[in-house]
Amino acid sequence: MKTDTEIRHVTKSGTNLFLELGFSRAEAKRLHAASRKQINDTLRLKEQLMTELADWIEEHHLRQADAAEILMVSRPRVSDVVNKKASKFTIDTLVEMLSRVGKPVRLAIGR
Repeated sequence: MKTDTEIRHVTKSGTNLFLELGFSRAEAKRLHAASRKQINDTLRLKEQLMTELADWIEEHHLRQADAAEILMVSRPRVSDVVNKKASKFTIDTLVEMLSRVGKPVRLAIGR
């Protein structure tokens, strides 16, 4: 059996995907705005967690290799944290890393 790998359509970056999926213009606009808000909220949270980790590394005057050993990740992963490459991490991973350095994370909703 042959797998069909033909690309039939490519959505351009920045396009409202909901509109392309057939939602009405008003509904597509609402869904797009809601999804952007969710994405931005998640990125802000990841950046806060990464800032805490980067500050901890700096406060302890650690080289990235030493921080990697403590955090139980590779040195390039530490570099990604320090350089705030949020797309490379899940919130869970960042929370685990903070826990490993004695910085447990507490969640506050709706402040």
